[in-house]
Amino acid sequence: MKPINLKEKYSTFNKKWHPHQIATIDDMQVLLAKVQGEFVWHAHENEDELFQVMKGTLYMQFRDRTETVHEGEIIIVPKGVEHCPSTKNGEEVQLLLFEKRNTAHTGDVAHELTQNHYPKI
Repeated sequence: MKPINLKEKYSTFNKKWHPHQIATIDDMQVLLAKVQGEFVWHAHENEDELFQVMKGTLYMQFRDRTETVHEGEIIIVPKGVEHCPSTKNGEEVQLLLFEKRNTAHTGDVAHELTQNHYPKI
């Protein structure tokens, strides 16, 4: 039961699209990630995802539109909704993610960016 310094945690890694676990709450996990460019189109059939933009601007692409998520804002992607997070102009965006522990990084999609293990920091 100690505070977690997010700036300090972000300073411990540089790899993009590779979430790091900073806490667990029941069957949920809190993750930090640095992202840049475009990710992978995917969906999570049984889990919702919460993305909070800590730094920068995230573009959450859906098949019918793109939502712009600014620093200090969140977006929740409901289960089963295909989505593709991205950034523009080479900007690195820092995210805080909140999802179930068993959520597969890229759903049923296998891709070179897919991570099967989130390091604990």
